[in-house]
Amino acid sequence: MKIYSLLLFTLLSSLTATAQQHSEQDHSKYVVPTDPLVQQKLAKWQDVKFGLMMHWGTYSQWGIVESWSLCPEDEGWCERKGPHSHNWYEYKKAYEGIAKEFNPVKFNPEKWATAAKNAGMKYLVFTTKHHDGFAMFDSKHTDYKITNTPFGSNPKSNITKEILSAFRKEGFMTGTYFSKPDWNVDSYWWPYFPPKDRNSTYDPKKKPEIWEKFKTFTYNQIEELMTDYGSVDILWLDGGWVRPFNTIDPKISWQKSIPYEQDIDMAKIAKMARSHQPGLLVVDRTVTGEFENYVTPEQQIPDHYMSIPWESCITMGDSWSYIPKENFKSTEKLIHTLVDIVAKGGNLLLNVAPGPDGEWHQEAYTRLEEIGKWMKTNSVGIYETKPLAPYRQGKWAYTKKGNTTYAFYLAEAGEKLPTSLKPEGLTIPKNAKITLAESKKALKQKDGSILIPVKTSEEVGVQAAYLLVIE
Repeated sequence: MKIYSLLLFTLLSSLTATAQQHSEQDHSKYVVPTDPLVQQKLAKWQDVKFGLMMHWGTYSQWGIVESWSLCPEDEGWCERKGPHSHNWYEYKKAYEGIAKEFNPVKFNPEKWATAAKNAGMKYLVFTTKHHDGFAMFDSKHTDYKITNTPFGSNPKSNITKEILSAFRKEGFMTGTYFSKPDWNVDSYWWPYFPPKDRNSTYDPKKKPEIWEKFKTFTYNQIEELMTDYGSVDILWLDGGWVRPFNTIDPKISWQKSIPYEQDIDMAKIAKMARSHQPGLLVVDRTVTGEFENYVTPEQQIPDHYMSIPWESCITMGDSWSYIPKENFKSTEKLIHTLVDIVAKGGNLLLNVAPGPDGEWHQEAYTRLEEIGKWMKTNSVGIYETKPLAPYRQGKWAYTKKGNTTYAFYLAEAGEKLPTSLKPEGLTIPKNAKITLAESKKALKQKDGSILIPVKTSEEVGVQAAYLLVIE
């Protein structure tokens, strides 16, 4: 790496600010899809529970926050560092110049797909284009793309196609993250006016001909992804400030700062996308309505059960994008996060960030391997389950499938399986058959508690969470 990586690697995203954008959303206005194929796909997606997200772009070369250092806002996650930080124009030129050295020669999507599958993940959402406008696919509508880098001569240079194919072969549902705003094209950040913030540099109503070019550009790139990359299950759209003005909720602080309407005609885009991909789930994040088939709280877990389809997108470490030294969450924390989310009716989309060489941190593989060991025994209480009241209570989380109740005991770090357990808020019939997922031996009840023989506890060993199966 060049000097930029040494100077810029400390620039991380602000988790609090982005999470706040999604925690304030009014989910009571959720619109249930009417298309039977979308309903079927949504039901399938709700059953798989656990997915992988990957933020990857040229920004990994410098080890900085994805895209946001280009945004001229006085916010911590937009901070610029390095030799060009004093001048935005010089910085943008240098940032876009990263493409000239981006060459992820260790790129091996089959390795990722195998690791994710072994962890129990069943769907993928990959960042085909973030706000900076760099296409991780061979778009015909821009030169700012992966195939115009030193990696362009590699047989696997069309990275999005390779990733979707590798994961699809392992049985994954596949999703394409796509940023609606594009800070590289002149039809969004029109150069006549300098950008002041994340929004377009002009009022689309005053310059309709320029906005129409941007709408066409956006439509065309999405159509490429929907036609040239095999079957796609999810179109995951980010950049919620690009939206019709009448969808802005004045009670939500960040939405109040959107200066004007930025309507890209989602009805037209969704119709086109589903003509190529029947049943496609469209996730127009934070724009409540018919094009947000499920909601996406970011870097957080709702504190209660939600009956609508939802997914928490959460980083395995601290950052969405690659940083040289990442602070990964513990395996116990990640397993507890998955169980907590599923018990409240949601899915977990866990983000891992590839580096500039095309590899993950080794710790990411280790975490997924450890999660996979736990899932081999306990996933029976995860996949295809429904939430069961009281959902979460104390150290307990509950799901159900048919007449079977799954009671997860979320242990503290290093906590052995207690010899007596009393599920909080749950009444267990006296004639119920109770077993541990790790053991098929029937357990006895006494005064509302479930007794665990010492020998059984020792055989099970220390786990992040213990699962009682109650039939």
